[in-house]
Formats: sequence, C-alpha cells, structure tokens
Amino acid sequence: MRLIRGLANLTPADHGCVATIGNFDGVHLGHRAVFQRLLEIAALLNLPATVITFEPQPLEFFTPTTAPARLTRLREKAMAIAANHIPRLLVLEFTPRFAAMRAAEFVTHVLVEQLGIRFLLVGDDFRFGYRREGDFQLLNTLGSIHGFAVENLHRIEHGNERISSTRIRNVLAQGEFELAQHLLGRSYSICGRVQHGDKRGRQLGFPTANVYLQRRVSPLRGVYAVQVRNTNDEHWSGVANIGQRPTVGGGLRELLEVHLFDVNDDLYGQHLEVTFCLRLREERHFHSLNELQTQIALDVATARAYLKL
Repeated sequence: MRLIRGLANLTPADHGCVATIGNFDGVHLGHRAVFQRLLEIAALLNLPATVITFEPQPLEFFTPTTAPARLTRLREKAMAIAANHIPRLLVLEFTPRFAAMRAAEFVTHVLVEQLGIRFLLVGDDFRFGYRREGDFQLLNTLGSIHGFAVENLHRIEHGNERISSTRIRNVLAQGEFELAQHLLGRSYSICGRVQHGDKRGRQLGFPTANVYLQRRVSPLRGVYAVQVRNTNDEHWSGVANIGQRPTVGGGLRELLEVHLFDVNDDLYGQHLEVTFCLRLREERHFHSLNELQTQIALDVATARAYLKL
C-alpha cells in the first residue's frame, strides 16, 4: 500500500480514483465492509481505491482534552488498512485552515481538482466541512455537478447493535476482549517500539519492556495478561500494565510496561505487538514497593495460569 502524506505528495498518477473518507479508528468490521465495497467499485471502474483519513482525528483537534481514546495510532491504522488490500492511503493533516474549509470547497478542491474522484463511498453518519455542514445530500448534489457518484453504506451490526469505534472503546474498557475480537475481526493489540525506562521493574525483580503509547488517551488502563510478538515473529507471554505508575511517581504520561515471562533478551529498539487477553485488575497506588512487588507476583501467577503456562 502507498501511504500519501498530504495533498502536496499527490502525483498525476493519483488523479482518477474511487475513494472513501473517515477516521477509521480501530479499522473494525464496519470499516472493512466499506473497504470491500470500495474495492468492488474500483474493479468495476478499473480505477484505484483510495482511503482518505485525517491526522490528528478531528475531535483530537477541536477538543484535545476530552477527545475519545485512540484505538489505533496512525502506524497501526495504516497496517490494518493495508491488510485489507487497499492500494492507497491519503492522510490529510487536520489544521486550523483545514477545519475552516467549507464543505463545497473540500469537494471541489480536494476531491475533484486534486483526486479526480469518480466514486465516493461514505458511512451513514458522515459529515464534513466547516461546522459539519456537509452531508450525504450535499455530496449527491455536488457529485451530479462534478461527475462523480456517491453511495451511502448503511450500518453494519453485531448482536442487533451497530459496530462502531465508540462501542469498541466501551467493550475494551470493560475487559470484554472476546466481544472486541468479534467487532474488530481480530484480537485487540497495541504496537510500539521498546524504549529505555527508569529500570524500576528490574529493581523489583520483574523487568519490563517500556512502550510509549503514541496517543493522547489509551482505551485501556490497568493490568492484563498478554501475548507479545516482534517483527521476527518471535512470540512470548507476559503481564502488562497501562497507566501512570502512581506508586513510583510515574507522572501524567501513560505508559505500556510489559513483563515477559522467562525472557532475558535485550529488547531495546525492537517493535512489539502486544495483544491483550485478560484484564487482571485496575491500576492503583500501593503504600510501599514491597506491597507492589507482592501484587505483581500475584498478577504474574494469575496470568500464567490463564495463559496455561
């Protein structure tokens, strides 16, 4: 898949396509239905399929302190979209100028002049442009003027309830990983590169691989039994904590710490995928490091038993 960062990186070969637009956070089964339909139309028209998304996501721009937790950062999102055989991903930077763009200008400047769009597929709740003034009806009107077709893909459901990023966030927060897997079409995981930390886990007898979350808010917080793999497809089991480490004064920044069972390898710089299997408990403050150490030992024993180690 070709990743295109911004309109300035479009080439003449990118003009003429079929496209869909959205946040696609999580790249769940609803999004995958959109991509499948887009690829069907692309094959009929003999045009490349293009997914258009935004960075940051609009709510992260407008309300950064209250924006919803991010299911997938850009790298994870791009990998999941590529796995659905989409040939092109266009990432538009959501800037103040972009936020002020009127809906009609977005259609004429971005979709028509820059992309030469021939077909646009959107979700049933799609809104766009300044103050969300654009909707499906406006797209239909402008499409008839500029010569592109518009289709509205209706809601995809699981258990008589719409599959949405919001629903998946709620499911993950409750530790319902089996249901999350049904909604996503895959197990939920977080990816990142192992960074140097304060070596506190090693001092406690439970060394950890520290992964920065690269998102404002994580959809998970607490302690979990996990499965981990690296880019060499090596697999390990472990226990992970996501949070601010209140007992050791970790600060406000959320961090993913993973203790891998029976592993002494140097993992610094490696890219890990951490898949969450069972929520063990919530993060909390302990009165002493000895109390924390005792609880970690219990977490490790519980995780080993659940993972049948």
